[in-house]
Amino acid sequence: MSVQPGQPAATVPFPTASWGRRILAIFVDWIASTLVVIAFVGLDTYGEPGSPAQLYTLAVYVLEATLLTWLLAGSFGKLVTGLRVVPAKGRGRLSNPLPLLLRQVAVVAVIPPLVFRQDGRGLHDMIAGTATVDMQTYRRLTTTGV
Repeated sequence: MSVQPGQPAATVPFPTASWGRRILAIFVDWIASTLVVIAFVGLDTYGEPGSPAQLYTLAVYVLEATLLTWLLAGSFGKLVTGLRVVPAKGRGRLSNPLPLLLRQVAVVAVIPPLVFRQDGRGLHDMIAGTATVDMQTYRRLTTTGV
């Protein structure tokens, strides 16, 4: 999607979720991913200086968020906090996991919160052609299409 000079960027035709709830969702995801890794490697190994276990948390988060977003329209943290990820066009389902994987890689790069549009979509949403919405908007979109 390219924007011509002098033309405003297209916005989604529905409200997006607040950044506060999105931050809470990623916090929940990170704690859950950390607990999964600790369950497999142990707390002592996780806490060792230079342990690769902390990188495993990153991998678990990316995998969990990608798969659950593809299958259930939200990562564990988003599901718990009442958020969902939808196509930016507002209808249909998230049928291709590759853009969702790229979306999560962008999230762990910590750039999306720094680069976002007026409609509340971060760089990660622009990359994947998605938007993050609350449950009320999600229900409206899934029953009416916009």
